[in-house]
Amino acid sequence: MQRDKTSNAGGAEKPDREAAIMSKYYDGVEFPFCDEFSKYEKMAKIGQGTFGEVFKAKHRQTGKKVALKKVLMENEKEGFPITALREIKILQLLKHENVVNLIEICRTKATPFNRYKGSIYLVFDFCEHDLAGLLSNANVKFTLAEIKKVMQMLLNGLYYIHRNKILHRDMKAANVLITRDGVLKLADFGLARAFSLAKNSQGNRYTNRVVTLWYRPPELLLGERDYGPPIDLWGAGCIMAEMWTRSVAWRG
Repeated sequence: MQRDKTSNAGGAEKPDREAAIMSKYYDGVEFPFCDEFSKYEKMAKIGQGTFGEVFKAKHRQTGKKVALKKVLMENEKEGFPITALREIKILQLLKHENVVNLIEICRTKATPFNRYKGSIYLVFDFCEHDLAGLLSNANVKFTLAEIKKVMQMLLNGLYYIHRNKILHRDMKAANVLITRDGVLKLADFGLARAFSLAKNSQGNRYTNRVVTLWYRPPELLLGERDYGPPIDLWGAGCIMAEMWTRSVAWRG
């Protein structure tokens, strides 16, 4: 009986020793491109993006408000999701007044409590409103001049990303953010992809299961896989109609 107890005790201690070793190892690892998440304080969950949760937070020292997008990795078996890598690469490329600004990337430490799987957060400038929320608020009225201004900023942002050979692929009112100063920002590039318009190229073969159904253009509904900027422009048109009618143009 004593031998069995010793054996069980040893088995219980082994994971603890491994945990201590792993914890010491991870504490010493430096990530030069990822800052520590601890400098931010979460305030509230404000949404769910294509591939992650979104939180309102503030910088502990400066008090600056930011939006934190947590990359969902619970179901990833092969490491960091390729969709998140694409989004980060695209956001680092795009710098424009009408495109959401990626400030930095932060991480939480890998510890025994999270099974040595730290979380990754994308840190954005905070925007007070999204267009879908404003349109659903009966107390918010848009004048003709304001609708024109919103559409001008939206199309300016689309022109910029298309000029940089990027498709958004998820144009909808919920992905259009507006700051306190009334500046529009295109957001949520989780489905965005690079494209080519070269005449000698073999075309773009993408999935047609993109764009929220109510904003999805006819060619995607019919199964087209070789597409380009017009799919984003269709979404922009749906948003313009929504600003007039205060409801989704095509429910399906």
